[in-house]
Amino acid sequence: MSIQEIRHDWSLDEIAALLDQPFNDLLFRAQSAHRAYFEPNRIQVSTLLSIKTGACPEDCGYCSQSAQHATELEPERLLPVSEVLAAAQAARDKGATRFCMGAAWRNPTDRNLERVLEMIEGVSGLGLETCVTLGMLTESQTRRLADAGLDYYNHNLDTSPEFYGQVITTRTYRDRLRTLDHVQRAGIRVCSGGILGMGESRRDRASMLRQLANLPKHPESVPINLLVQVEGTPLFGAEGLDPFEFVRTIAVARILMPRSYVRLSAGRSEMSDELQALCFLAGANSMFYGERLLTTPNAEAASDERLFERLGLAFETVDATERTEPGPCSRQAV
Repeated sequence: MSIQEIRHDWSLDEIAALLDQPFNDLLFRAQSAHRAYFEPNRIQVSTLLSIKTGACPEDCGYCSQSAQHATELEPERLLPVSEVLAAAQAARDKGATRFCMGAAWRNPTDRNLERVLEMIEGVSGLGLETCVTLGMLTESQTRRLADAGLDYYNHNLDTSPEFYGQVITTRTYRDRLRTLDHVQRAGIRVCSGGILGMGESRRDRASMLRQLANLPKHPESVPINLLVQVEGTPLFGAEGLDPFEFVRTIAVARILMPRSYVRLSAGRSEMSDELQALCFLAGANSMFYGERLLTTPNAEAASDERLFERLGLAFETVDATERTEPGPCSRQAV
């Protein structure tokens, strides 16, 4: 099989075999696939802001924002549009090309969606790509987001269908896939990935990647998160993940979805520089930038800048004209 072939028919055994490859062989294949579609030393940078924090009715076992978990997080109402736009301006000034807004909802009401639409239009007006994560969507809500010019919708699968029920019971896997279908049909680019280190097996990780790689169209952005353990959540105290297992998952995501951006997401604050460098070698070419994600810490911006300098990496820039293109293939490297 050519490394540049785009497939949507991967079997679970094929993906499990990739994860089982000798580490050096796997990274060589992943880096080769990465170079076929992207400039190897450019990293796309996004900034994430919680626009509505806490009091979520879902019971996701990893999440500090669940109303069902005894965490110390204080709920906050939906932020004013002006405050969101000020944060977006600051993110752009620091080099971010995409501004992501997250709301702790099971699904947005139409009234709340009106405010979010204003945010999307305002952030887009600053020249940034826009991304939101709002929970489950109806078809009509998805169309309204598309009409507002939303670039990306984030809706993670989190884990495999087989392991999912051990992490979440208030929303089904089918619910998640249905929202992704609405988003793709509306012409909005998909941001969808998962969380590693929740007690899942390697085969579970293979199964999650299979779900993503076998979608009718690959997600344009695939965030791979390392569990950030929050006291008061059911997954607090879970056994840590072998760092090489994390890198393996990044590498296989790159091989399965070679034209997608693969993002280092939550958990970077606990990763060594050496581990992050291995992730970039394995094909990660996107990350969240800034000291805070939704409610958990992120790597410090100054340390990221030092790491980029040491590795010879640079922030990817986005020309405003590129934002109308259908996906990241418009920025392929030679």
